Amino acid sequence: MTTGFMFRVLGPLRAGDAELGGTKPRVLLATLLLNANQTVTYDMLTDALWPNRRPRSVAANLRTYVSSLRASSPQISARMRTDRIGYSIAIGPGELDLTEFTGHVAAARQYRAAGALAEAAQQLESALALWHGEPLADLPGVHAWGDRLAALAEARVMATEELLGLRVAEGRYQDAIAGLRPFLAEHPFRESGWQQLLLALNGSGQQAEALRTYAEIRKRLVTELGVEPGPELRKVHEAILKGEAPQQEPAIVRAVPRQLPQDVPDFTGRGKHIAALRSMVATASQAAAVATIVGSPGVGKTAFAVHVAHLVKDAFPDGQLYVDLAGTTSRPRTGKEVLGSLLRSLGVTGAAVPDSVHDRAALYRSLASETRMLVLFDDAANAAQVQGLLPASNWCVLVTSRQRMAELPATHQIELDVLPAGEAGELLGKIAGLDRVNREPESAEAILRSCGYLPLAIRIAGARIAGRRGWTLTVLERRLADETQRLSELKAGELAVRASIDLSYRQLPPDAAEAFRLLGRLGPSTIPEWVAGALLDRPDSTDLVDVLLDANMLEMAGMDVIDQPRYLMHDLIRCYARGAVDTDVREPLRRAVSGWLGLVEKAVARLPVSIFRALPNDSPRHPVDQSIVDAVERAPLRWLDAEHETLISVVELAAAEGLDDLACTLATTLVAYFDHRGHFDSWQRVHEVALPSAKDKLSQAVLLRGLAQVHLYRDCYDSAESTFAQARALFIEAGHPLGEAFASCGVGAARYFRGRPLAALPYFHKGLHIFVDQGDVHAEAYARQAIGKAQLAIGNRTEAVNWLERALCLAGEAGDRHREGRVLSELGRLHAGAGQTKKAVRHLEKALDILRSLGDDHCSAYALHWLGDLHTTAGEFGRAEVEVRQALAAFRRLKDRSGEEKAEWTLNVLRRRRGATLEKVTG
Repeated sequence: MTTGFMFRVLGPLRAGDAELGGTKPRVLLATLLLNANQTVTYDMLTDALWPNRRPRSVAANLRTYVSSLRASSPQISARMRTDRIGYSIAIGPGELDLTEFTGHVAAARQYRAAGALAEAAQQLESALALWHGEPLADLPGVHAWGDRLAALAEARVMATEELLGLRVAEGRYQDAIAGLRPFLAEHPFRESGWQQLLLALNGSGQQAEALRTYAEIRKRLVTELGVEPGPELRKVHEAILKGEAPQQEPAIVRAVPRQLPQDVPDFTGRGKHIAALRSMVATASQAAAVATIVGSPGVGKTAFAVHVAHLVKDAFPDGQLYVDLAGTTSRPRTGKEVLGSLLRSLGVTGAAVPDSVHDRAALYRSLASETRMLVLFDDAANAAQVQGLLPASNWCVLVTSRQRMAELPATHQIELDVLPAGEAGELLGKIAGLDRVNREPESAEAILRSCGYLPLAIRIAGARIAGRRGWTLTVLERRLADETQRLSELKAGELAVRASIDLSYRQLPPDAAEAFRLLGRLGPSTIPEWVAGALLDRPDSTDLVDVLLDANMLEMAGMDVIDQPRYLMHDLIRCYARGAVDTDVREPLRRAVSGWLGLVEKAVARLPVSIFRALPNDSPRHPVDQSIVDAVERAPLRWLDAEHETLISVVELAAAEGLDDLACTLATTLVAYFDHRGHFDSWQRVHEVALPSAKDKLSQAVLLRGLAQVHLYRDCYDSAESTFAQARALFIEAGHPLGEAFASCGVGAARYFRGRPLAALPYFHKGLHIFVDQGDVHAEAYARQAIGKAQLAIGNRTEAVNWLERALCLAGEAGDRHREGRVLSELGRLHAGAGQTKKAVRHLEKALDILRSLGDDHCSAYALHWLGDLHTTAGEFGRAEVEVRQALAAFRRLKDRSGEEKAEWTLNVLRRRRGATLEKVTG
């Protein structure tokens, strides 16, 4: 069913009546339309838009152009799609002139094969009526479109030639002559067109004109090209000379080649990609339908291609060919070898096979034009190996490769990824036995995770289980748990994951191989592009990253929040990379970790002032491009939120690789962020990881103080006090007064929260004296706030007001907005306890505004809860419930058990008071 909206590329670019804007958005749209209903990768779009010099922020520019196109028409917007690797446009029947052209030509071929010549001619006339000049005539030349537009131009010429030939076959000689004259003036060396003109002239009784025309074309061929007319044209000429009706050469009877390998009986999944290729085959017409199937080692490219080939083989009655190009071996097959093999499959043998590559290619294409076949080129080394093997006719060509081949003129490009969890489990069940997998679902899932959902690894794991009836799945689960032995375990008979990856690794250039080995040491997190340069100590490593991407040894994971490309290495490929390292890699890793540390320091410096100070570390930070630093400083919280898990893995990496100082410094630098966001699990995790790396007393003290604070936040007051005391003793031994002061205040805080404010005061005062002596105004405000809270808990309201107001004044003088918000909250509570509700609400609302503006969800939750408590007391139940429920949700999200209990208690009070009020009203 058509929508009435038509995209046009067979002439000037049009999208209904939409105004498409500037050149770049139009080029982007044209590129998507030339590859309709398939994803066009970011790399392909970059090549089309910026063939010479790409801008600094490719992703941002692409998003701008896509937004412009979406805004130009709701019809365009509804069809635009975005996914992990690029953009696509969804085109339905009747919505793109190019697909309509292809469909009409395909229908014409079917009619002609059935002998319905008039209907075939009608279809071709409809096809050619869609053309309105040269394709995309209003856009500048785009090199990336070259092969595609050349194929379109050839398809138009062939459709015109075929239409004129049908007119001759129908006996419409004058119509044919009228069309053939201008056609041959434009294409003077197409002998098949001249052949049709001779037939039309002869058929219309103009034998003399036919003979004169033959003499004309023969003279032109000899004079300008130095060749005689071909055998078919000569035969027509000879028949006319003899006064005979020219006869076509009878068809050659030959054996139909059926060379496809056996289909995989337990093939699983890939439904979306199978449907796409079946659709491609269904709409293929006179130009070859070419699909490239790429992916990492072991992802199942050959199995997928063979499976699809078997599904569609009935559409290619003249045969199916299979060619192993040996691209991952030490000696990939040459074009001459492969063309010889293809010609022999087409029935050309012995001395009939030409010697030169050029002549073999010409004969191959000539023979291909007379048939409709499918060919599977397996294991291509690169696009160059395949380029000269593509037929110009209506064949289906499937190409598998570990290398991306964006430059190949493919009508469909598929990048196979690992299997989704459900399909991976289904495959394991088919191989190992569904009953055994169902009996141990948790072990089965653990095995699939260790296999990284890679089809080859799953097949090997399933084969090992199937071949060992006495094993439970738990046995293999335990064996695969050790990363260092995982690849050794994933071997069964001739199948081995290590051997599959090794084929790709051995194809890498030396510098790309080094980058691969080093990137493998970074762990399972996604990797920003700058890190590769840090590892290799190169200002720009994009060329090596591109080599690894093209080899599918590295995957594009998308763009991060500062528009940096991010990459990911499959777990099993990463295991291989780690095992391939045979040198000390601590210096490259130090560069990468110090680069991360430098960025974290820049981001944390833009957060509200914190009472948590990082360990000093004078070692140099690896320089990161200033544009990246600027982007981090513009959005520090957004960047830290996005890098959260990656930064935890960097601390773990530094600790595991013996970079002790960096592990401790990065762990303590992150505390200001973890505290601000309430990420207590992450805080505890990095400190526990880094603590064994702390070789000096100061490092141990700072890490212990951080762990003590997490205990405090989790209401584990005994553990908090004892750990603060340990940290305090170490600070004293290390001669670090500020650290001693913070740890002293920590002991006081633990005692305060245990209901012992009097016992807390001496520790707060000890800290205060040191802060004043050291001239640390921020810390002084913090200590005065703590003393004010303790005085309030004791019942000394006047003293509490004095301490808190002095703390508020100091925070304002120091520009410490966060401390201002915290102290205002305490003053709000104080005034609430004194029955000064309006004053309390004013302080708490101001505190909430400050804390929310700083992104402090945790302290904001407490301010909200206290506001809700006040409004409950004042009988404003609706407002109170909203505030308390918001606070409760935040406490649950942050795993603050104490805050959660208090909020739930307030909600219960609110319900009781609301019920009592209703009872009075209705009673």
